[in-house]
Amino acid sequence: MILTKNQLITQDQALSLVNNVIKKSQAESVFVSLNTGEDALSRYSENQISQNISRSEFTLTITSYFGTRSASASTTEFDEDAIASTIQRSEDLARIAPEDPEWVPLLEPQTYQQRTPAFDIATASLSPLARGEIIQRVCELSAKAKVEGSGTLSTSTSLRCIGNSQGLQAVNQGTEANFSFTARIDDGSSWSQRTAWAIDQLPITSLTEQIIDRAFASRHPREVSPGKYPVIFDSAAFGDLLTWVIWNLDARAADEGRSFMSRNDATGGNRLGEQIFSPLVQVNRDPAHPLLQTSNFFSDGLSNHYLEVIKDGIPKTLSYSRYWAQQQNTLPTGYLFPIVMQGSDQSLNDLISQTERGILVSRAWYVRFVNPKTLEVTGMTRDGTFWIEDGKIAYPIKNLRFNQNLPEMLRDIDAISSVERYGSKVVPGVRVKEFNFTSISDSV
Repeated sequence: MILTKNQLITQDQALSLVNNVIKKSQAESVFVSLNTGEDALSRYSENQISQNISRSEFTLTITSYFGTRSASASTTEFDEDAIASTIQRSEDLARIAPEDPEWVPLLEPQTYQQRTPAFDIATASLSPLARGEIIQRVCELSAKAKVEGSGTLSTSTSLRCIGNSQGLQAVNQGTEANFSFTARIDDGSSWSQRTAWAIDQLPITSLTEQIIDRAFASRHPREVSPGKYPVIFDSAAFGDLLTWVIWNLDARAADEGRSFMSRNDATGGNRLGEQIFSPLVQVNRDPAHPLLQTSNFFSDGLSNHYLEVIKDGIPKTLSYSRYWAQQQNTLPTGYLFPIVMQGSDQSLNDLISQTERGILVSRAWYVRFVNPKTLEVTGMTRDGTFWIEDGKIAYPIKNLRFNQNLPEMLRDIDAISSVERYGSKVVPGVRVKEFNFTSISDSV
């Protein structure tokens, strides 16, 4: 089979290609991964389109094994000579590679959830003209309101196929659409984004209008003294902070004493099963969630199925790699993404109306580690930070830098709102009883 870079292939063609590579391999064992797709992105700034790009991806990666030695080689050329050369290069490198002290054998065939990831034809076939017309409407709304609008609108179509010499094989395809928007006027700004598996599911007009209103409301901010305050996080801001916690639910780091999940007493081990967070924190890996509907397997072949991560504030599982699961005599989990935190039927405005005094944070910006072991991070608010008083937004405030222990933040959640999707996570807005701000920030 000869393919060109600009040609999308079917799932059957992908499986055929991967199986042909496995048959031609001379290695003791081999793993083959094929990733194909099309990405399209339009950027706009100052209320007009500034960039329109598209990219086609065809990458075939071959990993050859000789004992505990392995090496990978990739190609973006899909003619027979290029594939044969890539097989040979992978094998030659594997023969001279150092032995891997954490080697694990190839996966046997796996059982995957019997479901089909979401694939939207309208999203997959959205033309540059149609994308431009959507952005034009956004820019018209911005210009009419006399704000400076900027952001992106993107769509992607992807197909992943894997297989190995043990008989494992899997293939999935899917679509995704993403919209982001920033509105600026005078010294005020606001931002948000949304992700969906279909372009028609993005609330582009309503989100644009909401962000424009918030940009106007954020003008002429006042100073508040740094300190510890009750905080309401918009779901977009909270999602960026929750991601740090889920990334750090790693079993090996916890067992080796390098994580906030490590026990700090003589018993060692990890804190799995302890009440660490608020009972309102319910987090699952749920690729079949209606807002997600993503792949049922991971890139290494492990199953991507429903998994209870945090229940009633108690961590129920950690992320086990295949190697560490083997060392601990348990099963590997695969990644703990995509994540879904359960929400409520309340809106963000409901949380505000129930708050006597506090701060509303629209965006967490430039978040970085302060202490990886305790999971203390620093970052800044941005694009709309407000003072709440007597259940109402009283006035905008200048942006603040924070230094915060994130497990303590999850411990102090006392209210949650409905959920939205951002990338590979579905999260609510939350109210936190106490959050630590250290200084006023010049971020805009």
